[in-house]
Amino acid sequence: MRRLPVYILLDTSGSMRGEPIHSVNVGLRTLLGALRQDPYALESVYLSIITFDIEAREHLPLTALADVQLSDLQPPSSGATFMGAALELLIQKLQTEIKQNTSEQKGDWRPMLFIMTDGSPSDVYAFEQLSGMVKQYNFASIVACAAGTKAKTEYLKQLTDNIVLLDNMDANAFSAFFKWVSASVTSGSSSAGVSKSLDLPPPPAEIQFVL
Repeated sequence: MRRLPVYILLDTSGSMRGEPIHSVNVGLRTLLGALRQDPYALESVYLSIITFDIEAREHLPLTALADVQLSDLQPPSSGATFMGAALELLIQKLQTEIKQNTSEQKGDWRPMLFIMTDGSPSDVYAFEQLSGMVKQYNFASIVACAAGTKAKTEYLKQLTDNIVLLDNMDANAFSAFFKWVSASVTSGSSSAGVSKSLDLPPPPAEIQFVL
C-alpha cells in the first residue's frame, strides 16, 4: 500500500504555555480519532509531528496511523520561536523518509504539510531561505495556521497561499482546526493519485482563510 506522509509542524514556544498548549494536545487527539475512523486514511496515512521553540525537534517520527501514540506537548517557560530550524529539520526528514518511484516500487503519494504558529520566526533569515526549499518538494498541499492575534501572516505567505486564521486559542477553536486538518487529510487520502491538485474542504466557522 502506498503511503500518504503528513507532516505537522507545531509552535511550542513559551507563549503557548497554559490553555493554548492544552488545547493543542486535545486537538491532536481529536485529529487522531477522526483519521482512524476513515478506512482510506487508516491504510495510507503516516503522521509526523515536529515542534519548534528554542530548538526544533521530532516529537513523533513518521509513523503509520494505526501505530501512533501521542505524548503531550510541553512548551518551555520562555524563549525563541525557531520556525526556520523546524523547516530545516523537515527537509532532512523529507530527504530520508519519502519513497520515490522506481522501476521496482511505487513511491509515496505527494506529502501534506500543516504548520501552526502563534507568532513569527525568531530566525527570520533561515525561515525565508528554507521556505523556498520546502516549496520545491511538491507537496499535495501546504496549509499554515496563524493562531491568535500576535501571529504574523506575512512570513507564512512565503511558504504557502493556504493560510487560515484562528482568532481564539481555546480548546473549541483548536479542536475545530484539527478536525478540519483531519478532513483535509481524509480528502487527500481518498483522492491521492486521482487529481493533480488537492481541493481543501471548506473550513468551519472558527477558521477564516486569509485572502
